[in-house]
Amino acid sequence: MTLLVISPDYASHLLPLATLATAWRDAGEQVIVATGPATASIVDEFGYSRVNLQLGRGSNPGVIRAEDQPTGEDDALRGFFDATRSGMIETLRFQAEARSADLLFDPVQNARRVQAVVEQTKPDQILVDHLAFGARLGLDAAGISYADVVLGHPSALPVGTEVYGQPPFWPEAFTPSTAELASLRAVNERVSHEFTRQWNAALAELNPAAPPSRDAFAEHGPRVLFNYPELIHQPERTAALPPHAFLGAALRDDPPDLDVAEWLEQGTLPLVYVSFGSFLSVRTDVLLRVVDALRPLPVRVALATGSSDPAAFADVPQHWFVRSYLPQVTLLRHSALAVTHAGNNSVTEAVATGVPMLALPFSTDQFAGARAIEAAGLGEARAPNTASASELREAIARIQTGLAPALATALAATVNLTPGPARARDFLGASGQAAYLP
Repeated sequence: MTLLVISPDYASHLLPLATLATAWRDAGEQVIVATGPATASIVDEFGYSRVNLQLGRGSNPGVIRAEDQPTGEDDALRGFFDATRSGMIETLRFQAEARSADLLFDPVQNARRVQAVVEQTKPDQILVDHLAFGARLGLDAAGISYADVVLGHPSALPVGTEVYGQPPFWPEAFTPSTAELASLRAVNERVSHEFTRQWNAALAELNPAAPPSRDAFAEHGPRVLFNYPELIHQPERTAALPPHAFLGAALRDDPPDLDVAEWLEQGTLPLVYVSFGSFLSVRTDVLLRVVDALRPLPVRVALATGSSDPAAFADVPQHWFVRSYLPQVTLLRHSALAVTHAGNNSVTEAVATGVPMLALPFSTDQFAGARAIEAAGLGEARAPNTASASELREAIARIQTGLAPALATALAATVNLTPGPARARDFLGASGQAAYLP
């Protein structure tokens, strides 16, 4: 049997998809990944074959910098980073306005490229990143069945009266006004309408007989896989989802890192892992406030600086481990606390390793993810632009001495009863969702 994995050329997207595919690989089946060249090394590390497929203008091999992006995409990234400094409403508004160019780039040609990849590889089953809208458009237009993998918070697939881009849940530290929320919703509704118009125009060109969509952001594959623990998702929202499976987490094994392994062996203090992912690590100012919060505490820190200038962290304590990119899962397995932007990989991997969290969300579904952390008692959330070092330090103390560590350990035990890759393969096998190849 052959599994085809379709992913944008972003490490944060490909890593969980590639991890899910290990269930097929370990069963002796062929795995082919269709993605771009920036993440080719990840495909190689997992031992898969790769077919070149560039779904968007940008790319991210693990740490993203605006200057490494194509013309146009670099300015868009800088605009996004600037928006995060203005606050959550401005950030979400900026992301909404950029959505069509980001998520439905060159839709007809990308759709046809995906169809050509399917024809070339002739897979039995297909996993597709939900945010690869152009890829899903091509599969839908051709009548090809696939499993739709939602890698973000489940609200990335809106249900009921939800509008894509409007967080359905907010952490307690964020208090947007009614007017601000109404203004943001108006923007998201307008963008959703325009995005759906573009989707339908492309769909009509690809397959004139296909019925148009009422809301392209609510479109999904025949079977939906949520890379997320069901136990921290609101039950009433779960009831509104289409046929689906919650996978818990795609918890990968990092490649060996001798420097990290040696550092782990040398220390005995509780470990705090700090990372804002591949994008938000550009917020050096917030990372430095986290450093100031942790500096006087009896902890050792593993700090991923990402796209921040390493020189900004030259005076951190000598027993800390600081590098631009770190093996996240390896370090989480040894951590007592994670300080995170509440990106979905970070949240699900911390849950699966039993690590409580201090969440500092900046954008998109990070707000919903941070609220889920709070609601489950797994930690606290604070506003990254306004929380002082002393406030962060107080929050860390409450998390460490409260119920969060015990609750995180208990939740991890439940999540790990059946690993995410096994859940994905079992669900697709049980549902008989082999790809239909016309």
